[in-house]
Amino acid sequence: MSSKALPRGSIPFALFVLLSIAALFAFAPIRRAKAARAGLALDAPLPSKIPPGVVLRIGDPVDKWIFQHLGWEKQLPFTIQWAEVTGGPNVTEAFHAGALDVGYGANVPPIHAKWAGIPVRIIGFRQFAPGHDPGYMIGLAPGSNIRTIADLKGKRIAFSRSQVQAQVVLETLLAAGIDRKQVTLVELPSSIGGDVYTNSLAGREVDAAPLRAGLVAHHYITKFGDRGATLLAHPPFRDDGTFLYVPESVLADPTKAAALRIFLQYWGRAQAWANAHPEELAKGYYGGVRGLPIADARLEVKALGPADVPPRWDAAKAYVQRAIDLLSPATGRPRFEAATLFDPRFESVAASGFQKDH
Repeated sequence: MSSKALPRGSIPFALFVLLSIAALFAFAPIRRAKAARAGLALDAPLPSKIPPGVVLRIGDPVDKWIFQHLGWEKQLPFTIQWAEVTGGPNVTEAFHAGALDVGYGANVPPIHAKWAGIPVRIIGFRQFAPGHDPGYMIGLAPGSNIRTIADLKGKRIAFSRSQVQAQVVLETLLAAGIDRKQVTLVELPSSIGGDVYTNSLAGREVDAAPLRAGLVAHHYITKFGDRGATLLAHPPFRDDGTFLYVPESVLADPTKAAALRIFLQYWGRAQAWANAHPEELAKGYYGGVRGLPIADARLEVKALGPADVPPRWDAAKAYVQRAIDLLSPATGRPRFEAATLFDPRFESVAASGFQKDH
């Protein structure tokens, strides 16, 4: 199929953005590492003093709505500038440009940021509450003739090395006993240009792709099911953790480090509020802000929650380490210890807020 026949926003544009992100590896400035070494040490106690004028730039649209809906911003001794920055590649670019202080995403983006030469630390972690359905499913293209996970052998699979979808793919292949060399991994960032993965599946650019459960998977079947599009559950493995992470240069600023501690307490409270008010969240944010029909809004809230914010990061570190161990040989990047990505000073901070309102 020629590129002219591809769905709009599919592989040609995504490839351009992919190359832009890859350039970060070659040109990530050394001055970031130098900046991180100046100021507050990474093992110093968190300061408590927040002078007037401190600003945190945060990319987290859902919690932006919760904070503003509940009037929490007025209670903070600092200012939040909310950024509409989501998805691992976009957060990495924003960090690279010095345009963002706090990013929100799955476990792979902080790993990729480190590999891109941008030192970051994880300061917050949330996971699905026990019994929640998996966060991803395997979308199958019309005419792919895939009925089981074993049928992925010899197929073309969408793959984004800077996002959690890469881990979903590698875990799935490993569970099925399929070597990476027995499939074709098609480099394709999932968050660029809209529904890139679903469009690429529908256009039979790829045979399979990891799709986020909930609205993305639902819309794929609703839109292309009559052509033969289907979904397949992946083997049992974890795919649910999401993280708040920041450049080390932000933590080197004692005023921002102090502000982050307070922000995390409120962020934990926001997760508890979302758990207790799913209908209000569906109508207010997903319906009111994003303009989704109420049925879609409810589906999205159900797919993303309820959440749990644990007081210890043992499981989070194991989850990140698993991703490092899978992605390192697959991408040619060096292995490192996941614990070095976490800032232990913040380990119980978000959980204290979560438990307060839980």
